[in-house]
Amino acid sequence: MRLAVLDGDGIGPEVVPAAVSVAERALDKQGIGVQVTRLPFGAAAIESHGVPIPGSTLDALAEFDLWLVGPHDSAAYPAELRHPAPGAVMRKQFDLFSNLRPATAVSGVPATTPDIDVLIVRENSEGLYADRNMAVGSGEFMPTPDVALSVGLITRTATERIAVEAFEAARRRRGHVTVVHKANVLRMTTGLFRDVCLQVAQRYPDVRVDTEHVDAMAALLVRRPADFDVIVTENLFGDILSDLAAELSGSLGLAASLNSSADRAMAQAVHGAAPDIAGRGLANPVATIASAAMLLRWHGERSADDATLRAADAIDGAVSHVLADGVLTADLGGSASTAEFTTAVIEAL
Repeated sequence: MRLAVLDGDGIGPEVVPAAVSVAERALDKQGIGVQVTRLPFGAAAIESHGVPIPGSTLDALAEFDLWLVGPHDSAAYPAELRHPAPGAVMRKQFDLFSNLRPATAVSGVPATTPDIDVLIVRENSEGLYADRNMAVGSGEFMPTPDVALSVGLITRTATERIAVEAFEAARRRRGHVTVVHKANVLRMTTGLFRDVCLQVAQRYPDVRVDTEHVDAMAALLVRRPADFDVIVTENLFGDILSDLAAELSGSLGLAASLNSSADRAMAQAVHGAAPDIAGRGLANPVATIASAAMLLRWHGERSADDATLRAADAIDGAVSHVLADGVLTADLGGSASTAEFTTAVIEAL
């Protein structure tokens, strides 16, 4: 298996190698070798190449179907290099339109809502994120220093393909999709999103579908999360709801994420670079390890590769086993270091 690896900033050089080690062990148990290619990215790339996402890195990524990417700390870059963020560049150039973000409570980790088990399917290429809406530059404008405007983009084509992702995922889960929008206010944009999702739903008579306003959805995730299975929504709403769901399930440090197009996928945890704890061995590697498992599962499902699917399941099982045994990092109330937690997962494998 050929894997492109971009360590990133902050805690990235700690959690990404941890996830690579776990993936290598799980795949080795299935008789699968891994060829890892590390590429310049983030602050290290600024030092070596003058930019956070060099053209050589983008060219190399085009040769790989599977990427494991660490967080970036754009706020710490020189002002002229902060926009667009390197993650946005990769998502846009490679049309990584689908962002899957699961949030599930696990044994051994105190959760605000112990019955939460949801998958947020986030449209990743447009919506209310201005950096993905224009062919050149950003969808934000300042006609005067005192006036700022932002353009939100919703298209039928992009909404239809993310809706298909959501309904297919629901068939693999519990058969229920909730379409999240704000059509009572953003009538044309999120109204189009809602309507197209409901049109796609007609192709899936075996999947139950309902709709919720985004503000109500936030409240309902706290009040009765067990009522929900797959949640599909636009970019900004999905970003906010997935952070909420992650914290409800125990910690943002558990929040895995997979970005994909039709032919390639990027595993990248939901959390950021956390520069305040970088280099101290305090980072929780679960989110990045679980993202790597999602990457393997994506590959296994599309290539009908049972061995890779078994490796993905083994990673999830090993992480759950270690957490249930009380091996917890500081964000979960424990004292295990990044390396200690990783070693425990590899031993469980």
